[in-house]
Amino acid sequence: SGVPQRQKRPGPRRGQTQEQMSRDVCIHTWPCTYYLEPERRWVTGQLSLTSLSLRFVTDSTGETLVSFPLSSIVEIKKEASHFIFSSITVLEKGHAKHWFSSLRPSRNVVFSIIEHFWRELLLSQPVADASAPGTRGKELTGLMAGSQKRLEDTARVLHHQGQQLDGVMRGLDKMESDLEVADRLLTELESPAWWPFSSKLWKTPSEAKPREGVSVKPSCEPSGKEGVLIQIPAIISHRTESHVKPGRLTVLVSGLEIHDSSSLLMHRFEREDVDDIKVHSPYEISIRQRFIGKPDLAYRLLSAKMPDAIPVLEVQFSKKMELSEEALVLRSVRSSSPAEKSRSVWRAASGLMGRALHREPPAGDREGPALHLQMSPPALSEAETQELTQILRRMKGLALEAESELERQDEALDGVTAAVDRATLTIDKHNRRMKRLT
Repeated sequence: SGVPQRQKRPGPRRGQTQEQMSRDVCIHTWPCTYYLEPERRWVTGQLSLTSLSLRFVTDSTGETLVSFPLSSIVEIKKEASHFIFSSITVLEKGHAKHWFSSLRPSRNVVFSIIEHFWRELLLSQPVADASAPGTRGKELTGLMAGSQKRLEDTARVLHHQGQQLDGVMRGLDKMESDLEVADRLLTELESPAWWPFSSKLWKTPSEAKPREGVSVKPSCEPSGKEGVLIQIPAIISHRTESHVKPGRLTVLVSGLEIHDSSSLLMHRFEREDVDDIKVHSPYEISIRQRFIGKPDLAYRLLSAKMPDAIPVLEVQFSKKMELSEEALVLRSVRSSSPAEKSRSVWRAASGLMGRALHREPPAGDREGPALHLQMSPPALSEAETQELTQILRRMKGLALEAESELERQDEALDGVTAAVDRATLTIDKHNRRMKRLT
């Protein structure tokens, strides 16, 4: 019972690969005390949470007293022990219990963050056996499925952008119609009613209605579930880091929504309201809206699923994203290991699919093809090959649709430019006519 004896559990091993370093990112560090049961005393130090582990380092010697993976945790609880201190207890597999107290900024904040990452890690753990055959094919399929999802997200953003352009065109059509009414009013003022050659002021309803019908066309603005790009659980703090609450972040094509754990809307940022999104780490961002004459509105969000949301945010708010120095360093580390691995998988994809389809041995084994086919299974199974083919077809269709949508939007932008030029000239002409009347 209680905390086990001091164990020789080192921190990050020197032999860690770059991929492990990029995954095991330090998310947060809190000053606290750790109960050392053999000596029956509390030791001051720093409790560090990474994406994969939890460790405590003493302040006096810098020694790592405990370090264990999050996956080995059985239970996390808030407890008030007979030592009076309010604490957080972490129960490991094998009944090893660790006590942490004097947590700053508060016990609730530390507990909420650790519990969030522990729960999300348990939910995301794969159940498939890593030693099963076809791992290379599953890896390639997962990589291409992820690329397809990113392409689908980009297509949704393009679709929403096209709807916005259509709304701009409808507004310009309405403006042009209003300018025609202003032209008739000015003409009537320039030629009084008693003048025998005065023009007709109002058009008949049959002439005016079609134009209004075009301008009053309802918009198809996506809202709620229709415009959801990604939704992730998060730990949310507002104004101060000493008060946090669990909730979720929803990225929409039209903006961002922050909900609490009861699904109540805390705040909605329209897309144009967001002034900047700062990426502090792969797991933490802050969203800010600036105001003149009053404090800025800012939310800070921490989530184990944030690496999935950041690429979507970069597509939505590319000019408003700010990466801290730590995030830039981590990105460079990531790009030097997993990305290189992904590229090597892509380079091998065509060869793998070809050999899977034709059952050809790789180069260097041509001397004994029969022996090679008997000893090694195919790189890709028929089912994996069919799935990859379907994904490629869907990606091709999405790419063609995106190309046609971009061409349509280019034409719409040309139309918007021409309509704005016409409206500007007409407004200037009307201003001159009104000055002459006054």
